Amino acid sequence: MQISDFDYELPEELVAQHPLLERDASRMLVVDREHQTQTDEQFASLPKYLRAGDCLVLNNTKVFPARLMGERVPSGGTTEVLLLREVEPNLWQVLARPARRLRIGARISFGNGRLQATVTAANEDGTRLIQFEPRDDFLNLIAEVGQPPLPPYIRREGAVDAEDRERYQTVYARESGAIAAPTAGLHFTPKVLDEIKNAGVSIAEITLHVGYGTFEPVRVEEVSEHRVLPEMFSITAEAAEIINRARASGGRIIAVGTTTTRALESAVSVDGEITPGSSTADLTITPGYEFRMVDALVTNFHLPRSSLLLLVSAFAGREPALAAYRHAVSERYRFYSYGDCMLII
Repeated sequence: MQISDFDYELPEELVAQHPLLERDASRMLVVDREHQTQTDEQFASLPKYLRAGDCLVLNNTKVFPARLMGERVPSGGTTEVLLLREVEPNLWQVLARPARRLRIGARISFGNGRLQATVTAANEDGTRLIQFEPRDDFLNLIAEVGQPPLPPYIRREGAVDAEDRERYQTVYARESGAIAAPTAGLHFTPKVLDEIKNAGVSIAEITLHVGYGTFEPVRVEEVSEHRVLPEMFSITAEAAEIINRARASGGRIIAVGTTTTRALESAVSVDGEITPGSSTADLTITPGYEFRMVDALVTNFHLPRSSLLLLVSAFAGREPALAAYRHAVSERYRFYSYGDCMLII
């Protein structure tokens, strides 16, 4: 199977540049796998598709302001850095623009000189390693000078909008550490969550900090050769009990987002139960994968030829998934992080 088999045409104007005024006002395309139907809905109607005894699983990761605007020293040229992960104390793997200007030994100043860093390595995947000068208040400074790490298809001139600091975050975000939002969760409101609980649906929260692996481009033509980078996840004993109890009683497990799906499928024991604890999600889910835990999926619309579209195609089937995307394009759905969503049942 070739990655070109997971392409689709998307008019540029359908890429959502701003969130809607109300989170739950987004549209939701309901894809019924058994009956092979597509239904246009509003996200606020999600509760009516859930049943008493089901379990909705959320990823409560919180996006930290990982986008830093800096200046190269002494030239003064502007540099944008996205913090990916801390390799060791004060040493970070980053994506940088313009990367070609950041050779080994280059120095960068952030926050009017309050943070200083030096490029120590240029990796084959295009990332850089930068060494920050030690500071006791490093995380506080990052929170102060950093910006929400919006994806590049959301275009902002200069600093991000004030609304992004709130809206590029789920209402249930608790555990800081993600460099991208689990976007399927952006549609939820406290009201929708209350309606779901009142319908007899249990809610479990797990944590997977969205990292570079989630959105790294697929660089191979043969799908079987692609590997998604491992990401750490954590499932508490309470969350595992809620999920396992629902499954044992015949309820469906509804995953909110591809990151939640990857964590749940990575945490399933040979007995078909969720094992609590912290571990590594190292699955690469492509068509042909047999899902062992997730019964339904809430997910946004993803980029062509992406690992996220591969996962959705594995869950819904390649042709039904692409047919749903074609329908969404024809009906002028809004796409990507601030866009509309699908419910696959």
